[in-house]
Amino acid sequence: MAKWVSPTVLDAALAVVASADRIVALAAQPATYAEAMAGRLAEATVAPADFSIGPGDVSGRKVAVAAKSGLAVLAAGTASHVALLSAANSALLYVTTCPDQALVPGGTVSIASWSVEIGDPV
Repeated sequence: MAKWVSPTVLDAALAVVASADRIVALAAQPATYAEAMAGRLAEATVAPADFSIGPGDVSGRKVAVAAKSGLAVLAAGTASHVALLSAANSALLYVTTCPDQALVPGGTVSIASWSVEIGDPV
């Protein structure tokens, strides 16, 4: 028997990711919202226009996250992770890795565009 999921089911999950209102650069993977806020090296606000839900690159569906440039560096460290947060709900929504980049206060950093993809069931 074949497996199938409606794109609306996948889109609903991706909509939660796209409800983020903050993107932060971090030196390590946070386990909680509080940990992400305490460990943020750089931060920017994100809005619904920064997210686009559509067909996945491989299968299923994805949400594309727009690039952010010129984020002020808040603390020194080597950024290795990027997280999406909902400050409105004090929630850590999604964490991914990024190329290591040494950051110094007073500088700026950019976060390239990236995607979260949920594949079709197999």
